[in-house]
Amino acid sequence: MLQQVLETSFYRSSLIAPQHAMFTCQGGVSQSPYTGLNLSYGVGDDPAAVRQNRELVKQQLNVHYLASAVQVHSDCVAVVEGLGEDYEYKNVDALITQQSGVGLLIQQADCQAILLYDPKQQAVAAVHNGWQGSVKNIIAQTIRAMEENFCTSPRDVRAVISPSLGPCCAEFIHYNRELPVSFQQWQRAENYFDFWKISRWQLQEAGLRSSSIEVTGICTLCNQNFFSYRRAMKQQKKQRGDKGVTGRNGSVIALAV
Repeated sequence: MLQQVLETSFYRSSLIAPQHAMFTCQGGVSQSPYTGLNLSYGVGDDPAAVRQNRELVKQQLNVHYLASAVQVHSDCVAVVEGLGEDYEYKNVDALITQQSGVGLLIQQADCQAILLYDPKQQAVAAVHNGWQGSVKNIIAQTIRAMEENFCTSPRDVRAVISPSLGPCCAEFIHYNRELPVSFQQWQRAENYFDFWKISRWQLQEAGLRSSSIEVTGICTLCNQNFFSYRRAMKQQKKQRGDKGVTGRNGSVIALAV
């Protein structure tokens, strides 16, 4: 059962036990057009504001450090170990660790963050999964990396899919050249696809139990409590021709100290 913690502006799931949160854009110190809890250095926001926002996240989750990534829609996975300060990995889109006290941060504004927890081997992972990540199946790559590095059994892994672009709004006009034919079974309407179901399918194909997967079911474009790249693109195009200038939501998972 998903619970919204109103006073701290994040969602969490009872399915995964470690410290974790899927933050809204509420709170924080960033100014317009990043107003709120923007957690990305890569969108043009004041770096000092982003640092302060990340400190708020660390305090909220009681973690010592944050590991994040310069996300590039790849299927590359970084193993986080021996971290003694905040660090941003370059050109990866998934992070895995067994180090306690380190929050794995995914930044998104319509893409999925998928948080993974292996309670037997005490390992966690955070995956940035946009449509390109789905095509490359970064989910399978991440589970495989957990198997190779932590002796994880996929059937032990629990997964939560964050607020992200829902089937109501996931429009792909050029899907015939962008998406594999196998995805068409989850085509909801003309040009619209259910990527929540695609990710659930890929998690199960990677070996997870259906009962170990939870979907928040919250669309970031529809819900004004979240940054949305597509919403910003539509609004700003009408106003002044800019495209998609907005902040990034954060989803974080960590092992307790």
